[in-house]
Amino acid sequence: MLKYTFLTFLLIRCALVTQGQGKDPLENVVITSQKGKTRVFTENRELHVNVSPKDVLAYKAAGLVHYSGFGARGNGKTDDIDAIAATHAFANLHGLLVKADEGATYYIGGKERTALIRTDTDFGTAAFIIDDTEVENRNASVFTVGSDLKPFKLETISSLRRDQKKIDASLPGPCLITVTNSRVKQYIRFGLNQNDGSSQTDIFVVDKTGNVDKNAPIIWDFDEITEITALPIDEKPLKITGGRFTTIANKAESKYTYYNRNMAIRRSQVLVEGLEHRIRGEEDHGAPYGGFLNIGDCAYVTVKNALLTGHKTYTTIGAAGKPVTMGTYDLSANRALNVSFVNCSQTNDINDNRYWGILGSNFCKNLLYDHCTLSRFDAHQGVANATIRNSTLGHMGINAIGTGVLLVENCTIRGRSIVNLRPDYGSTWQGELVIRNCVFVPSDGKPVSAALISGFYTGQHNFGYTCYMPEKITIENLRIDDSQHPETYQGPAIFANFNPEMTDDSYQEKFPYVKTKEVILRNVTTSSGKPLRISDNVFMFRDVKVNTGQ
Repeated sequence: MLKYTFLTFLLIRCALVTQGQGKDPLENVVITSQKGKTRVFTENRELHVNVSPKDVLAYKAAGLVHYSGFGARGNGKTDDIDAIAATHAFANLHGLLVKADEGATYYIGGKERTALIRTDTDFGTAAFIIDDTEVENRNASVFTVGSDLKPFKLETISSLRRDQKKIDASLPGPCLITVTNSRVKQYIRFGLNQNDGSSQTDIFVVDKTGNVDKNAPIIWDFDEITEITALPIDEKPLKITGGRFTTIANKAESKYTYYNRNMAIRRSQVLVEGLEHRIRGEEDHGAPYGGFLNIGDCAYVTVKNALLTGHKTYTTIGAAGKPVTMGTYDLSANRALNVSFVNCSQTNDINDNRYWGILGSNFCKNLLYDHCTLSRFDAHQGVANATIRNSTLGHMGINAIGTGVLLVENCTIRGRSIVNLRPDYGSTWQGELVIRNCVFVPSDGKPVSAALISGFYTGQHNFGYTCYMPEKITIENLRIDDSQHPETYQGPAIFANFNPEMTDDSYQEKFPYVKTKEVILRNVTTSSGKPLRISDNVFMFRDVKVNTGQ
């Protein structure tokens, strides 16, 4: 029977988000094929899977496996995580499709066990209950979507330049390159969540000869590189469909101990379609979440036809010693390129401010919302190029800093502004902003003084980079529904008052703000009948050219 005996060790790396967490837990799965029944068991927390030779032949002939074949009960009470992880481990070894059993409800308790997905998976209409009330390791993902291709270091590259067209490397195929200089700090955060910044970081795609994808260029100069890694990009797309997931929320203390009991996507070329995620059991306190769909260190990922849920907002004491509301997410993207959310919506009201905005992202390029109805789009530590189109954004609106082109098209925005340039990272956008064919309902119709573009910049804080306003802003075919407004309302402003202290030339910025050169306005109308103004702070924006055309 030796020909039926095989052994494999699978290494599962747990997902991390940028909030900073502990070491990656390691999971070994031992697979054997010996006489006897197919069974799954643990020894010293190590998962063992024995698949009978008969079942091996049957599964390979069918081209797929079910969780029930590896002992999953699917009754909503018995913890099925070992059976689920075993099913995927066997499927990964043989390149088989995984299908959940129709009508099953899989209960997943707090055990530290991660199922590694490397093959197409059809969750169908099956339900998954993820119980976070007692968790062994809050950093251990429930599922990690991974690749058989292994990352490797690039030892010969010691520096990079912004917009560099090619790197000196011969690669096995297209790769995602991640580069860090730990001796340079950027995104040095300002405000109640202040910090000392993050190491200079960039990500980009190259072909096998090192040519950089011009649609996601290198955006920083690296005089020194402390780490540079190539992650090969899979040629074949991986598809994950269906699934009705419910998280029973944690009851932990309300502080920045992020829970990552999620589906972590760490492979390029992935489509997630038809997934649903709900949350129940939230109380008056709890720890925040790092995203049920947590996308990182990968490229070309699409989330389509998904139904998600905003998390309840909790308060803690921030780095400045004052109360702050904690960011908590159902969607997260970190160090990821070409990530698209298409036809996605959420279960709770996008305008209910009891729930935090649904997306957070860092170090990304080419993010897309298309036909989405979600409470927020957010780029914390920078995005290079973002497109929001055919979508409705709720109470937290569009928040971004970054570079390239920020395009908002055919959208309804119900936040406090159309675009908020995040003040905690310098209200910076080095590039162009285009707003086209949109409807803006300031603060979801509450009586406020509206501004299209908001932000705050004192010029006294070093963020680790020069801060810019969009060099050129184009606003075409915009309808502003400001029918509900204060009695003293003077009409909507293009810019909020970014610095109330800058009222004349006596104000000196230690770190000067590079302001917008030109605003092009075409067919902007207001429900109030009041004309669009430049800003409450006319002095600050005195040199901005406003082109209204004819």
